[in-house]
Formats: sequence, structure tokens, C-alpha cells
Amino acid sequence: MRVTVTARDPISREGAVSQLRRHPEVELCEGPGPATVALLIEDVLDETALARLRRAVRGGDTRAVLVVGALREHELLDVVECGVGAIVWRHQATAHRLVRAVLTAAEGGGDPPADLLGRLLGQVGRLHRGGGDRPGSLLGLTSREVDVVRLVAEGLDTSEIACTLSYSERTVKNVMHGLTTRLRLRNRSHAVAYALREGYI
Repeated sequence: MRVTVTARDPISREGAVSQLRRHPEVELCEGPGPATVALLIEDVLDETALARLRRAVRGGDTRAVLVVGALREHELLDVVECGVGAIVWRHQATAHRLVRAVLTAAEGGGDPPADLLGRLLGQVGRLHRGGGDRPGSLLGLTSREVDVVRLVAEGLDTSEIACTLSYSERTVKNVMHGLTTRLRLRNRSHAVAYALREGYI
């Protein structure tokens, strides 16, 4: 699998690259070209880091692994909405742990630290009980879904939406399929009606 490694500082990047280079199943991408997994190393998830994360997974074909020093509670859903498959605490980022996270993400699985999973489940529970005030949550529409549905409501077809949002057509179809399946909506018109009724658009 092809893996890109991004970090704010060269020492962190080179450390992760040297750990991954020892494993024959990992092909490190140095230049342009699609990657199976994007590994991002951050101290904290500020707006700059979140923008890097979103760029890494834009198009929907690349899975993300986030190596991070700390995550605040309100940042958990941002990470989930970006489609991060695995999260590794920086102080636990051994070669074995990094490779396991990359392999899990490449297969479409999830691999969060146990303490983080507990916090995330707590947030989902609060949202389910109506305690969350965040639009675009796991139980409603994500920001990506809102963008797609808004353009559907404006009459754009799949290729036009893909061009406008810089996604692949497959990603647009996957977003719509995921949204209609998760919320048990019949079709695109039903999705637009739902988004209007719930105040997303």
C-alpha cells in the first residue's frame, strides 16, 4: 500500500518514515500520485492541522491515520467527520503501532486508542439524547454531506457536484449512498427534503 507521511517538523516525519520503511507491505510516496493511506503527525489539532487533514482525505479515496499528542473533546467529531481510520497517541507511536494503524486504515477499519473510544462513545450518547448542539453530527449530516445535498438541491448532477467540490464522482455517490442508507431516506429528493426540514440547508 502507498503511504504518505506529513508532519510539521522534519524530525517527526523522518522518524515515522524510518519506522515504516522497515516493512515491505508499506510503499512510501515521496512525490505526486494517489496514496492508500495518509499518515499525519501533529502535536495538537488546531485549524491548520485540521485543514491539512481535510486536504489529505479530499476525494474520499485516501484513508487517514492521525498521530497526535492530544485531542480535546470537541475535536473528536471533527476527526471522525474527516474520515480518520486510526488515531495513535504520539507517546505510543512505536513502529509496530504505526504499521498496525496504517494496515487497519487501509482495510477501511478503525483503530482508536481505548481511552479515546470511550470519550467518543460518550459524545455519541449525548448527541443521541439531544444533548449536542452541533449540526452535522454523526446522527445528522456531516459537513461533507451538507455540501453535497446543498448542490443537489440547486439541481446539479453528480459530475457537476464532483467538479464543484473537487471530489471524484465516486465520492459524491458514496456520500449520497451513505447518507440515504444511514438515515433511511428513499432517494436524493428525500435527502433534500430532510436537509431542509432539519435546517441544514
